Amino acid sequence: MVKIRLKRAGRKKMPFYQIVAADGRAPRDGKFLEVVGHYNPTAKPHTVTIEKDRVAYWLNVGAQPTDTVHSLIRGTGLLHEMNLKRRGFSESDVAAQMEAWQQKETERRQKRLNAKLRRRQAKKAAEGAEG
Repeated sequence: MVKIRLKRAGRKKMPFYQIVAADGRAPRDGKFLEVVGHYNPTAKPHTVTIEKDRVAYWLNVGAQPTDTVHSLIRGTGLLHEMNLKRRGFSESDVAAQMEAWQQKETERRQKRLNAKLRRRQAKKAAEGAEG
């Protein structure tokens, strides 16, 4: 069975991953069929680049993404877009809904960032009041 999974690259303590389509029996960093993207968890914020058409191709022919890769693909909106197309929406409807999804996703990420910043400031203020 073909799996879409992460292949580790980079150096010690500085991981960098290639998102690859590989036979499920092959070792993690072994033989693969195709590189379909990259994931850099050390960048702030982490970066994910995927070739949407190739990932969609592999998913359509039955490749199974690992849990982590599934999360990364979902974050790019590819699974949502594929689902809309599968349900029979026209290209213009898909584009409009993807634009709305992208806007909503941006707002959600900004909200999480703001909450994190507020928690950090509250913690700093509490430490300042104690000391």
